Amino acid sequence: MTELPFDWGPLLEGGPLLLGILNLTPDSFSDGGRYVDPTAALDQAQRLVAAGARMLDLGAESTRPGSVVVDAATEWGRLEPVLAALKKTLPHIPLSLDTRHPSVAVKGLAAGASVINDVDGCADPAMLELAVGSTCGVIAMRSRRHGEGFLMPPYDDPTPKDATSAITELRAVRDRLQGAGIAANRVLLDPGFGFGTTFREDLALWNALPQLPAALPWPVDRFCIGISRKRLLALRAGTPGLAPDQRDTLTATAHAEAMIWGYRVFRTHAVL
Repeated sequence: MTELPFDWGPLLEGGPLLLGILNLTPDSFSDGGRYVDPTAALDQAQRLVAAGARMLDLGAESTRPGSVVVDAATEWGRLEPVLAALKKTLPHIPLSLDTRHPSVAVKGLAAGASVINDVDGCADPAMLELAVGSTCGVIAMRSRRHGEGFLMPPYDDPTPKDATSAITELRAVRDRLQGAGIAANRVLLDPGFGFGTTFREDLALWNALPQLPAALPWPVDRFCIGISRKRLLALRAGTPGLAPDQRDTLTATAHAEAMIWGYRVFRTHAVL
């Protein structure tokens, strides 16, 4: 039997879709090292699902500012046992792989993942080719590269910014996928808060969210908002020293704000 192409539509029925973030890295900005052990990862996955996450997003390479680039073999070594455990223990929960390595994506899809979440927005021709030839769902994020890592300017840069550049970059991601013939119902676009942007640019992008669907254009329910525990939230609230794992209430407030504007899909470290 031929597998049907992934369609986000059914998952968007019945309220917001929360993708529970499962970091399998020792150096994540928010909870690095807590879930490297597969047993700990499985326990956290079960907690997220019990709290209301309807999909899990697994990441085994940190993309925080200053993070060390991880090779594909190391990334897959972290992912493989957790994927196997999740497919056995939570077979009804769809899995997304947060990876920018095509070879990892191929193995992950074969192991039962149904979505590829690429922080590079399928800029790698091999990842784009995989997405075209697969039936998987795709989350494609806007970001700014700097060599093997990501461009990370000083976040507190006081230079005034607007959202024009970020929106243009996100439109280019959309055009890349559409130009390759990937059906829109398989795709979510992620604005990429914090990826090459300063606080002022992130804030401008957040304030532009009500107009973003018309600006691209792209359906409002086909965006994935990745704002969980980000620095933007702490600075916007006037609490810049607030630790990442203390930002969950701010995250939930931001999600509620975005839902007023029609957004439905959120990656989150905690479900409140």
